[in-house]
Amino acid sequence: MAKKFLRKFLPHPDVIIHNRWIKLLGPRLQDPSLWHINRRTCSLAVALGIFCAFIPVPFQMLIAAAAAVWMRVNILITVPMVWVSNPLTMGPMYYFCYLVGVEILGEQPGGFDFELSFDWLLTELVAIWQPFLLGCLILGLISALAAFILVRVLWHLHILSHIRDRAERLHNRKRNKLQ
Repeated sequence: MAKKFLRKFLPHPDVIIHNRWIKLLGPRLQDPSLWHINRRTCSLAVALGIFCAFIPVPFQMLIAAAAAVWMRVNILITVPMVWVSNPLTMGPMYYFCYLVGVEILGEQPGGFDFELSFDWLLTELVAIWQPFLLGCLILGLISALAAFILVRVLWHLHILSHIRDRAERLHNRKRNKLQ
């Protein structure tokens, strides 16, 4: 099952809840739903992590973790999903967000040369912030919805496969007993 697969990679909830650093953060992080693996918490965790990956700010993982605590979804799945936006994917991803925002607003894409400096950020971001943030919001919502649906469908297919396998095993046992 999907739970067994995920449990191989995730630490046991008791280990996390009784961790001294987690205890320092208060009882809110000791909520069992933050560490529970089921269809609801996993699908929402993936969707939330993907949405937070499209938020163009530093420390997206902290935002994702805080949102996971607030929404009471699996925090250990939410935070790694933010890594969809990493130094390799961030440039193309955010440029595509900008292009989507420009298209929605009906503007012409501006020609700009990217320069990794604070000065460039201050001067160029003023000109592109509206289409950029709109594109990030739109693509974040669409990607999160697609991820949510994909996880739900895959989980459902996995359960159906498990039921079919169990029925086949039961049928084979009955057939073997009759022989």
